[in-house]
Amino acid sequence: MNKKLVIFLMAWATLPVGAQELQVGDDTSGMRLTLDSCRAMALRNNKQLSISRVKQDVAANMRKSARTKYLPHVSALGGYEWTSKELSLLNNDQKSFLSNLGTNTTTAIGSGIGEVMGKIPQNVWQALGQIGVTPELLQQRLSERLESAGQLLNTGGQRVVDAFRTDTRNIFAGAIMVTQPVFMGGAIVAMNKMADIGEQLAANSTETKRQQTLYQIDQAYWQVVSLKHKQQLAQGYLDLVKKLDHDVQKMIEEGVATRSEGLSVSVKVNEAEMTLTQVNDGLVLSKMLLCQLCGLPMNEQILLADEDKEDLSAPVLAPKVDAAQAVDNRPEVRQLQNMVDMSRQLTRVLKAANLPQVALTGGYAISNPNVFNGFERKFAGVWNIGVLVRIPVWNWGDVAYKVRASKGATTIANLELDEAREKIELQVNQSLFHVDEANKKLEMAKASTRKADENLRTANLGFREGVISSTTVMEAQTAWLQAQSQKIDAEIDVKLSQVNLQKALGTLQ
Repeated sequence: MNKKLVIFLMAWATLPVGAQELQVGDDTSGMRLTLDSCRAMALRNNKQLSISRVKQDVAANMRKSARTKYLPHVSALGGYEWTSKELSLLNNDQKSFLSNLGTNTTTAIGSGIGEVMGKIPQNVWQALGQIGVTPELLQQRLSERLESAGQLLNTGGQRVVDAFRTDTRNIFAGAIMVTQPVFMGGAIVAMNKMADIGEQLAANSTETKRQQTLYQIDQAYWQVVSLKHKQQLAQGYLDLVKKLDHDVQKMIEEGVATRSEGLSVSVKVNEAEMTLTQVNDGLVLSKMLLCQLCGLPMNEQILLADEDKEDLSAPVLAPKVDAAQAVDNRPEVRQLQNMVDMSRQLTRVLKAANLPQVALTGGYAISNPNVFNGFERKFAGVWNIGVLVRIPVWNWGDVAYKVRASKGATTIANLELDEAREKIELQVNQSLFHVDEANKKLEMAKASTRKADENLRTANLGFREGVISSTTVMEAQTAWLQAQSQKIDAEIDVKLSQVNLQKALGTLQ
């Protein structure tokens, strides 16, 4: 029994009892699938491939986002603030002085007038009395005028105090700002290149997942085909040993064969039945795996186009390729190259932190209260335009350390890329060798099959003529089984070696 069948049997042995009881479905009622249809369904239903496509869309949107860094950005700001106290440009003494300016002034003037009137000679008052002006009347009229002037001055002083009141307990402010980067030390250019590389990286990752999906589906497809042929072979072998057992039982009845020979043949029948059961179980499991990869229900009854083909593969010579050039076709290598380029652009972004940065600004700012016409409790604004320049002076070598670390990461990425190239080049050469080796094994297996067929025919003929024992026939049958099994393995190996070569060359479509 070949290695692949052993692996499937081990997997079968570890499954729950319910899974082991699955039987091979009726081939006449199953869905017929070709390799291309299996590939198409696998590409549509593979979750990891769908994730890679979404990541590719994310990378495309990130690239578009990076392009916007070249363009001016407009932002609107608004705010409100309440404070428990308002700002005051005048202290309490100044407010009191201005509010009582008239009173203080008239009081001082009134005192001065009283002193002056006391020094006026009596003859002057007599003369004034002739025209009806008495000291009392004059005092009354002056007091009235001073009182009126004092009220006017008090009112004017209070207006000055009120005019200087800020009333900043409720502040409203807003602005519309436009910022246009002029020079950011090359950081924007580097970030856009990183976004482009990120999109390429996502595309290469998707291609890697796509080829991996195709590789898995091809492996599963040809495994099912292999086990289907093994099933037919096991059934054919069981029919042979059953016929031999029937003939030996007749010979025992006629006395020309011993019971020991009969028991030996019966053991072979049991072994053939056990082999057929194991192959059937392995075929069920392999079809379950294929259905899972194709996105079909696990219990879907399927038929493969290559299940009933007698000759699965003709020898195909390995193409002559330049292994070093073929390496560049691998999406994995392109991914590593993307990582190297990404690391280099990251170094440039870090270097930009040590370079001057220049930006143009402009906008319109509004506030309430405002001071454009004294302190006013209404909205008013002003246009503005300016230039922002940022020049790094000292950061204790922070940027230099980050740049060195980034360069180290670039060196590591380059080394990983070189190592991957070497390994992939070796893989390509090994795959080419494997294709030639598989073709040679197929030719040898076909030759062995022809000899085993002739050997079995001769043994059966000799057994019927009575010149060859049943043991010799069983040996011929076993040799025929091994030769047929090796032929099936060689045919599948040719198919898989071609798939491996295409995957190694990065041309698996």
